[in-house]
Amino acid sequence: MPVNPVPAAAPVSLKANGIHALAPIFDLVADDFAAVNALIPRELTSDVDLVEEISQYIVESGGKRLRPLLVLLGTRCCEYSGTRQLKLAAVIEFLHTATLLHDDVVDHSSLRRGRKTANALWGNSSSVLVGDFLYSRAFQLMVDLDNMSIMAILSDATNTIAEGEVLQLANIGNTGLSEAAYMEVIRCKTALLFQAAAHTAAVLAGASADEVQALKHFGLHFGLTYQLVDDWLDYAGDTRTMGKKVGRDLAEGKLTLPLIQALKTAPERQVNLIRTSLKTKSNEHLDEILTILNGCDALHYTRNAATHQAGLAIDCLTDLRDNEYRDALTTLTRYSISRLS
Repeated sequence: MPVNPVPAAAPVSLKANGIHALAPIFDLVADDFAAVNALIPRELTSDVDLVEEISQYIVESGGKRLRPLLVLLGTRCCEYSGTRQLKLAAVIEFLHTATLLHDDVVDHSSLRRGRKTANALWGNSSSVLVGDFLYSRAFQLMVDLDNMSIMAILSDATNTIAEGEVLQLANIGNTGLSEAAYMEVIRCKTALLFQAAAHTAAVLAGASADEVQALKHFGLHFGLTYQLVDDWLDYAGDTRTMGKKVGRDLAEGKLTLPLIQALKTAPERQVNLIRTSLKTKSNEHLDEILTILNGCDALHYTRNAATHQAGLAIDCLTDLRDNEYRDALTTLTRYSISRLS
């Protein structure tokens, strides 16, 4: 895969140390972000105690809220001066949180961000239904925005994200999945909400057609970058720093880019081991598979794929106004790939 070189780094530390590396970026929209954080719990009120309890637990679970951040940076980059970006950011966060609840049920996950998942604490049925509540609350807030273009973008994105989840489920254990087909899965499942966040920010701001397209495509490539880095971390990271188990994709029978590349380049005996592990959803031979991935440069290939997408994302920003918010989007992209270190 060709690699788009990422331009020289901005003068800010991007060591992959979580939220602290992003502090200068969050500082740019500190007031907006504080307002979003105050709005979210207000919009999660319910007459049903369990709905409120689970909703509050999941939204307070320590995520970086990068998708709402894209909304805030995107609107400010396009010089929007209103306040509706706060509600839009909350909508994006509710949609993301709903997908997390459903994902954890489908994947039988017990740990996310270093904490027990909602389904581990309250059961699958409650988690699915509260996910539905968050989807419906998000659409109530969309109506309040009173913008049909934004409604169309987000409703289409939500539908495609659901298709992506089903597509991923249908490919569990499918050792014949191609790289192109996998890129389509992660476009639908992961990248599309990042794209929708950036795209709707530009629409809300009343940006020019070129700026709308620039932010839309930036969000797509940023989202692909983020997922490809996660693919790499699942085999090259560690449980303590990630807040989830290493090799989880293998144990769930999910074929991600490192394994796709290994199946194309590793010796037959090693390929058979990977195929058997995927089909049986077993990480019993994880250490051996990690050796295989390093030996055939599959992890290096995945790093290059992530770096390529990051370069494409940064290239998209050249059509935006030259201000500190555009610079922050560049730095945010650099942060994403800094997690590869």
